[in-house]
Amino acid sequence: MTAAQKIFKVRRHYNKWVADQTMEDYALRYTSRYDSSSKQGHSHTMSIERVGHTALGATAFLALEGLAAVITLAYGFTNAVAAILIVLAVFFITGFPIAYYSAKHGLDIDLLTRGAGFGYLGSTITSLIYASFTFIFFAIEAAILASAMEVLLGIPLALGYALSAIFVIPIVTHGIRAISRFQNGTQWVWLVLQVAAIGVVVTQEYQNFEGWTQYAPVDVPNSTHFDWVLFGAAASVLFALMAQIGEQVDYLRFFPIKTQQNRRRWWFWLILAGPGWVFIGAIKMLLELVFGLFGHFRWCY
Repeated sequence: MTAAQKIFKVRRHYNKWVADQTMEDYALRYTSRYDSSSKQGHSHTMSIERVGHTALGATAFLALEGLAAVITLAYGFTNAVAAILIVLAVFFITGFPIAYYSAKHGLDIDLLTRGAGFGYLGSTITSLIYASFTFIFFAIEAAILASAMEVLLGIPLALGYALSAIFVIPIVTHGIRAISRFQNGTQWVWLVLQVAAIGVVVTQEYQNFEGWTQYAPVDVPNSTHFDWVLFGAAASVLFALMAQIGEQVDYLRFFPIKTQQNRRRWWFWLILAGPGWVFIGAIKMLLELVFGLFGHFRWCY
């Protein structure tokens, strides 16, 4: 006689969620794989370009500019630039193998660390660290956005926090496809605002271009030239972004299978949207060295 198995209601709900690939929630299992050349695989059929473009869109966050301005005003231009270049180079080197194995095998950070020998407990702790980073990171982004809405639109700060937190929920709950559609629809707005900021600085503050590379805080000794202590202090601030590769991996695990036909495009987007997020990050941070200094000068004088 076959023994009857009792399935609890919570278990049934969980099984439905896992089986529902329209939600694209692959956090607890391997990401579905798809071979674009043979048209074989599971329901996930996003192209390499679309996945890479979505992953690269994650670098639009404003914390990069904020951190660059902070370390420049605190430790001087020279030490800030050195810290940015060295730390981002370390991020590229350490992030490359993580991005590669994630894209190749469809793994997220939890499965990557478990397969790397961290064990179940070690993997759970690693995921907790990454989740804590994400919460803090998104809170900083919400604070920046809420402050901007208060200055530009007069929206109270508390309401701005609520809007920033609530608005993102329906996007993230519908997976990478919804995120990709949202990015494609709003990318032109982001580009216009980025170009407008550069245009304002060039047209309104051009007279300060000659002195911005010599900036050094007057109350910080040795900030006029490279100093190992100040460089280390600036680098320690930037190392808080080390976990950003985890967010890139959350997108790269949706890469299609690498074939002879798509291998060049596969490698190009893997490098650019994986560890290559530091290239976009470096450009944004170096630009913010100018924006932050000019904003500081205008505020002070």
